[in-house]
This record gives sequence, structure tokens and C-alpha cells, in this order.
Amino acid sequence: MNDQIHSGGDEHGELGDAEYAEFMELAAQEGFDPAEVEGDLAEAGHGPLPVLAVVGRPNVGKSTLVNRILGRREAVVEDRPGVTRDRVTYEAEWSGRRFKVVDTGGWEQDVLGIDASVAAQAEFAIEAADAVVFVVDATVGATDTDEAVVKLLRRAGKPVVLCANKVDGPSGEADAAMLWSLGLGEPYAVSALHGRGTGDMLDAVLEALPEAPAQTFGPRSADRAGSP
Repeated sequence: MNDQIHSGGDEHGELGDAEYAEFMELAAQEGFDPAEVEGDLAEAGHGPLPVLAVVGRPNVGKSTLVNRILGRREAVVEDRPGVTRDRVTYEAEWSGRRFKVVDTGGWEQDVLGIDASVAAQAEFAIEAADAVVFVVDATVGATDTDEAVVKLLRRAGKPVVLCANKVDGPSGEADAAMLWSLGLGEPYAVSALHGRGTGDMLDAVLEALPEAPAQTFGPRSADRAGSP
């Protein structure tokens, strides 16, 4: 999908070359990430996109779900925990609506070192998002870490769609139903690997997402350490 927007024949939209250079210099002085600013300027031609964060503890299939949402394999998937370290943002579309998807590293409580950084990135993604998909492994059920994520989500106050992942057949529906106990509403029984149930979940995502994001300018680069 082409994100380059042309307006009035100028490659910088409504800004001329001199104005664009001055604007970018000011943004850098204020601490904004240049790539983020470029993206915001590009989106100005068709309106900013709402942001969906995909969060959960390690190895629940977040990146596999992101690939399913995108309809293509972009997010890095590997059968071991902790592969996704930083927030990675993609653009997706469902039922004619476009939105951004943020894939995050696995969230864990009481961790140190790089794992603490990954957890902080996931927490920041929640704060910056307009809605959240919380992914839980239905074959394992709700863990203490999942319960801790629920507390984090409640504090953030963002709309949440609960994804009960790894439900590969009807026999897993009962496992998914057990996740009502998390108090986040209906658990959507999904197999991110095979695509089962993702359509219903995405319909719920569109209901949760606003037409436009709450903020149109990204966070300052100092707050985006490690993000692309």
C-alpha cells in the first residue's frame, strides 16, 4: 500500500520545500522522531489512522495473529518466547477500514534487563493505542501474568478485544469460554495459525477502534527507544 501522499503537486503535501525543511528542523529540536514525523505528514493527506496494539505474555501467538490481520507474513514468528523485542508498526485493512497494528514483545511482570525493556515497550504501546487486542493462549488458560496484564489494561482505560488464541477446533471452545473469568468481555475463539475465528474478532476490533486516533502526532523520540 502506498503511503506517499501528493497534494497540490508538491511532494510534501501543503508544505513547500523551505517550509518542509523548517518544519522538520523544528520537530527535531522538539525531540520528535524524524521517521514518525514523515509518516504523520504523509497521513495528513488522507487522515490519520487509528492504532491497534496487540499485547500479551510471551509465546501466545501475537506475531502470528498480526500476520493474519495483515493478510501477509511480515511480523517475525518463531516457536520460542521473546522473539519480538521492540514495538513494530504495520498498516492493515479490514472491511474497507484502514488502521495501524502495533506488534509488541511479550509482557512479563517483575523482570529485569532486556525483558524489562520489552515489558516497558508493551506498556507504552498500550498507552499510545486507541484500542488493544489482548492475546491469551486458550490451551493454557489465564495465568498470573495474564491477570497482571488485565490490571494494566484496566488502568489504561482503552477498549479491549480479548483474543483466545490457539483454538484450532470446536473442542477448544470450552477453553476459550473459561477466559470470561478475566472480566474483559467475550473471548473471541481464534486460531491465528489457521485463520479460524479471526473475522469475528476483527469485526469487534473495528467496533472498538475510533474513526480517527485520539492523537495525531507521535510521541517524542526519547520515549520511543528501541522502536523502528
